[in-house]
Amino acid sequence: MKKQVTAAMIVIGDEILSGRTKDLNIGHLADIMTAIGIDLKEVRIVADDEPAIVAAVNALRSAYTYVFTTGGIGPTHDDITADAISRAFGVECRYDERAYAMLEAFYAKRDIEFTEARKRMARMPLGAEHIENPVSLAPGFRIENVHVMAGVPAIFQAMLDKVVPTLTTGAKLLSESVHCPHGEGVIGDLLAAIQKEHPDTIIGSYPKYRDGSFWTELVVRTRDPQRLAAVKQAIELMVAGLEGSRGM
Repeated sequence: MKKQVTAAMIVIGDEILSGRTKDLNIGHLADIMTAIGIDLKEVRIVADDEPAIVAAVNALRSAYTYVFTTGGIGPTHDDITADAISRAFGVECRYDERAYAMLEAFYAKRDIEFTEARKRMARMPLGAEHIENPVSLAPGFRIENVHVMAGVPAIFQAMLDKVVPTLTTGAKLLSESVHCPHGEGVIGDLLAAIQKEHPDTIIGSYPKYRDGSFWTELVVRTRDPQRLAAVKQAIELMVAGLEGSRGM
């Protein structure tokens, strides 16, 4: 069995917390991490507040294999992620020569002024490595196990595509579903007993309702195919034994 690889995400931005912008990046990262065998364990949403970002980065980078941040690396005054990450690692935040040259040439080619605001997008912690941005050029960056990317979903997804091949991946989580024609109130105690007997598996219970009827989708997740089969069978036997039961 491969070693478990874990990840956390920090979503940065007042606009997320105020509701002005709806986050689309958490679900995408979760899907990608699951697909490549990395467990996304925690997501934090923090304001455009440097001490809050520093605290979140330092807490998560020591607890998980990887940390991914989104937001706050644009050209405006409240884009403070690069400064906060630099402070978290205790290094200088300065213009990266290669990023600066790329952006300067980009704007010159389009006869657009390379303003002080646009220059901000070339700032990153000393020693950071670029994360390529194939959409709008301005790079993200990686420092140790922290990957810093844009908040715009199309750009975040494109950056993440560049990051994924560089990651150490773990054993993929396998899953099986069992349809249960009973509500959680009927199966709760029995399902808890099965979970207790198989602590190395994850059993999810998802209540459903349609046309006046309740039922439950039960999902078993584990990295061991033999355990997966055993727990699925136990749940199927539980459901068969409840024939005739009704209710939520």
